[in-house]
Amino acid sequence: MVRVTLTHMNEVHVPPGWPRQVPPPDTPGWREAAVPWLLDQCPADYRAYDVWRRHPEALAWIAARHVAGEVEAMRSAYRVARIDLAERVPPEALPEVIDALESEGLRLRAVAHAASLVWEAMTGKRYVPRL
Repeated sequence: MVRVTLTHMNEVHVPPGWPRQVPPPDTPGWREAAVPWLLDQCPADYRAYDVWRRHPEALAWIAARHVAGEVEAMRSAYRVARIDLAERVPPEALPEVIDALESEGLRLRAVAHAASLVWEAMTGKRYVPRL
């Protein structure tokens, strides 16, 4: 759990997996500060649409959906890579490809979780640590 101390009396808690680049919910300007991180999780072309900057909630929604789709695509690729690539890449390359898919899949799962947390926070859900 990441803890950000605002004062000696108040602490803001964020759930495990909260993106480090995004300030905790309810801190001043946190929604606007989340926009660059959310845009980084989407295709570069999304930056051309001003609507995402004007409506961070909509950006969080689409970013969470986009990254979830990337996770599914990576899972699908991992399942069929050995079959589809067996005769198309040198035999020594296949383990490297599988390792890369696995690493990227793990990274994407963490990003998907973080994006979902930001989306939930944008919709008003707050994390309460367990004692």
